[in-house]
Amino acid sequence: MDTELKKNIKSIKKIIKIGLKEDFSTKGDITSSAIFSDEKGKVQIIAKQDGVLSGIDIAELVFLMVDKTIIFKKHKFDSQIIHNQEIIATVEGRLLSLLKAERTALNFLGYLSGISTKAAKFVELTSNKTSILDTRKILAGYRVLAKYAARCGGAKNHRYGLYDMIMIKDNHIDGAKGITNAVKKVRDKYKNRYKIEVETRNLREVEEALNLNVDRIMLDNMDFETAKEALKIINNKVETEISGNMDEEKIIKYSSLMPTYISIGSLTHSVKSFDFSMKFID
Repeated sequence: MDTELKKNIKSIKKIIKIGLKEDFSTKGDITSSAIFSDEKGKVQIIAKQDGVLSGIDIAELVFLMVDKTIIFKKHKFDSQIIHNQEIIATVEGRLLSLLKAERTALNFLGYLSGISTKAAKFVELTSNKTSILDTRKILAGYRVLAKYAARCGGAKNHRYGLYDMIMIKDNHIDGAKGITNAVKKVRDKYKNRYKIEVETRNLREVEEALNLNVDRIMLDNMDFETAKEALKIINNKVETEISGNMDEEKIIKYSSLMPTYISIGSLTHSVKSFDFSMKFID
């Protein structure tokens, strides 16, 4: 299991418990428990489309939290390319336990593989010098998992929260009456403890941020020509990030300018679930 997932295993188990509780309530699986008792069987988890796998360890954890006697054999691993009709895991145990875990396990697999597949597609569209970044636009409780899935697809993680990087955004700038005031207050309080990124909306703000020797300048919602001029002004003196409603066409176009990063909110906030199924085998 990924190091970051291991560090956050308690919170991940809590999310899984919530998912299982939503399914079981106080009565459990009333359909399966009426049909099965201690019968055992084997199932396969099958990909129903092409993409990049993420969440196989989480799926295994779901099954084991339902029944620790279950045997979960992985045939594919996170970050690997998978294909339609490919078997990614074989799971063996009590039929009742397998059916109780099925939907929760597939939900995690579908969500995370949806992110990793989308990330891989975005990464493929960029120039070699530009990296794709995720954002904090993630449903509460799923941040560690979603950011892990983005990494599985080849994207890089932006800050995890409000605590691990200074990011001076438009509301900070407007509230502080300018970028210079905002940066000064941050440096007065933290010195050089954190990297500083400044969001800019026009060329004047780009020049102001550049003169303050911040670590990264974001070009937010700039049209192509303005972004092009901004990058000329910056001239690779600091890291650069382009952001703002990025779709596939824009990713191709803006990555040709070779910014350091392109950040994409839709990578995690508008995810199409990857399709998996679970089928019994003899």
